[in-house]
Amino acid sequence: MSFAIIPEDDLFDVKSLTLLRTPKYEFILDDAERGVNVSYDDFPDDEDDRLEEIAVGEDVVKLVTSHRRYVVDIRHVDDKQKRRMKRILKKMNFDGRFKLKVL
Repeated sequence: MSFAIIPEDDLFDVKSLTLLRTPKYEFILDDAERGVNVSYDDFPDDEDDRLEEIAVGEDVVKLVTSHRRYVVDIRHVDDKQKRRMKRILKKMNFDGRFKLKVL
């Protein structure tokens, strides 16, 4: 799952905030390496940033990772995509690796 981050002052400077989980292959990883990996274009070297908490509201998504905090504006995302996002997040959290709050 990815979020496109578009700064208000430069509509052409789009960056990606990506949440990635591959449970099929997690069995080969140490316990501390399992879970949702988070990457952001501004921090390409952060390979071990894991999702710890996510709160999904009507207008914003707040993420807490092992290294950073993010607030993503989702006011312009349609309701169908928001429902899909919530379903995917629930699937990604099948083992309770992160706190998931859906408001």
